[in-house]
Amino acid sequence: MSDKDHKGSGKKALLTIGEMARLFHMNIRTLRYYNELGILKPEYVNPDTNYRYYSTNQFERLNTIKYLRALDVPLEKISNFFDEKDVNTMLSIFMEQRESVLKKQKQLAQIEKKITNRIEQIETALSASYGQVIVKYLPQREIVLLEKKFTLADDLELLIRDLSKEHCLDDAIFLGKVGVSVSQQDLIEGQFTHFSSIFVVVEAEDGFKDKDNVLSEGSYATVQYRGTHEDASPYYTLLLNYLKDSGFQIKGDSVEITIIDAGMTNDYNKFVTELQIPFQ
Repeated sequence: MSDKDHKGSGKKALLTIGEMARLFHMNIRTLRYYNELGILKPEYVNPDTNYRYYSTNQFERLNTIKYLRALDVPLEKISNFFDEKDVNTMLSIFMEQRESVLKKQKQLAQIEKKITNRIEQIETALSASYGQVIVKYLPQREIVLLEKKFTLADDLELLIRDLSKEHCLDDAIFLGKVGVSVSQQDLIEGQFTHFSSIFVVVEAEDGFKDKDNVLSEGSYATVQYRGTHEDASPYYTLLLNYLKDSGFQIKGDSVEITIIDAGMTNDYNKFVTELQIPFQ
């Protein structure tokens, strides 16, 4: 019997794989893949031509597959459902998938918050009045800290790797949140060439539980400028002169964070760093 005769015989005509794909708005490769997995085998395969044919009897099964895939149910679970086709099996799939969706929603909400934070940080840096002292009252910020003395001559990237390794940090949390500090004593003595620590600001959305230190809540004299850590010295002097002239006293180590650097742009002229010195 020819393919043509077989298609026209019997109570229900058969559809070629191409016709089936067009009818259900699918790719032929997908139907072939479903055949390989065993979740939707052709009704008839011509032994001479190896052409695959489907019948209307399979429409309900394919609709079920498409529905479950639209809910992002894995193919393995769909296959298991057909092995144990029962309303309780379907209910179990729905309940498991709902839990998966709720988990993804939580993850997406965290990602959205992190993106929003970065947008606000970058937009603020791009529109800042560079070189102008601004007093800010900043909330407590949780950090992961590596206390180690180093200078600008040291490789900061290696120190970041040390920090990451010591605390098993996800590298994805680093962008725009790595900071260094000059000790309070060095600030008082006007020495800005040595740092006392390197840290990462940890946000709630990072999901990191082993935070080991904080940047204290309080008043900070701050300044943003074009450049990186190598350009910080005159801006430290600017902040210290402001505090002295205003009758304020330094209350802790500095906070020095490069907000826009080589991780975001190749244009050095667009690099932005912020210095913060706590005072009372």
